[in-house]
Amino acid sequence: MPSYAAFLGNHPSISCAELSATIPDFQLKKLLGNSIAVFESALPLSSKDLKKWGGVFLLAEQSETKARSTDDIVHVLVKEVEGLHGKVTFSLRAFGIARPTLHTLYRECKKALKKVGKPARYIGTERKPPVSALLLDSGVIDGKHGRELVVLADEEKDFFWVGVSVAVQNPHHYTKLDMEKPVRDTRVGLLPPKLAQILLNLGLWMTSTTKDKKQETRNKLTIFDPFCGTGVIPMEALLRGWNVHASDVSLKAVHGCEKNIEWIRKEWKILKRDAESRVSKQDATKPFDAALREHTNVIVTETTLGPALSNRPTVRDAVKIRTECDATELAFLKNAAATMPGVPIVATWPVWYVSTGPVFLEKVWKQLGDLGYKAVLPPAIRTDNPGRTSLLYRRAEQIVGREIVLLRPLS
Repeated sequence: MPSYAAFLGNHPSISCAELSATIPDFQLKKLLGNSIAVFESALPLSSKDLKKWGGVFLLAEQSETKARSTDDIVHVLVKEVEGLHGKVTFSLRAFGIARPTLHTLYRECKKALKKVGKPARYIGTERKPPVSALLLDSGVIDGKHGRELVVLADEEKDFFWVGVSVAVQNPHHYTKLDMEKPVRDTRVGLLPPKLAQILLNLGLWMTSTTKDKKQETRNKLTIFDPFCGTGVIPMEALLRGWNVHASDVSLKAVHGCEKNIEWIRKEWKILKRDAESRVSKQDATKPFDAALREHTNVIVTETTLGPALSNRPTVRDAVKIRTECDATELAFLKNAAATMPGVPIVATWPVWYVSTGPVFLEKVWKQLGDLGYKAVLPPAIRTDNPGRTSLLYRRAEQIVGREIVLLRPLS
């Protein structure tokens, strides 16, 4: 079975959950440094797949040329570029290899390529591998002008793996999505586009584990975001070719979402006949339209994170905010269970980080069963939040983090 290595984002548990959710036969074999997942899958994976993942920075596929140690690296590289003409560009991305050894490998690879009539240059160094933009621009990822070898080692466990980088995230794509859209509301927590991708992929998995007669194909969904804000999740759904219904209690947010959707349709040429979208003003705690239930496969949403905070709250203040957010979440789930029965939910809940530790929502968590939902995770994924079946997302020094919950209807 083909073996792959995924270089994960800053939240490895979430990244692995995304891989498990999107690769039906995902088999995690090894996690190196809590940042590189080595896994197997019979599915052929490529840049087309990585474009849909928000939690994987780079994907490598194991080389067909076998390698047992660093002594074989030169031979592997020569084999990988033997069909190329002209000057060859190459790089080495390693884990568990000493810097002096990697420095020597760079020099030996360049000499070996010259010896077989291929002048070469390398990008990156033993201290730092090339950034994604350089990999894309140099023709290394698509293999047109060279190759990047990925070398992974764990001497204690007698593990050695060599592969070829086949896909990497495009930073220009995310910068454009995040910074160039016409409406950005910096007063509330900005949902990163990569996290929106992850939530949608978890939503895709939820539909595959829930009886849903409306889902014609596994790759064409209709998602509903009842806390849409300025539309980060709806925009990512449209990029996937999925139908979208979005709503928000704030009219300002509704107008912002509409403008952003209009922008993304124009910039990425997304026709309405290919992916429908509708934005409306709606209180998520009030009954949803019956017609909406008939077309929705899954609810994917960033719920309220509470008021914007510039300073770390006291425990007392955090508990007070939690009480208000708990009430909103309870009202939303009661409404969803009553007016959209059977529809799974992927949502983010707020987590406040105070001096004594994180403060989580409590009431809504304890009442999930009474509301008709069960929290779940993709196969073989363990929670990184002891005592709760959920995943945590938080940037460094962030006052309010996110708890990702996947809620499956009990009936």
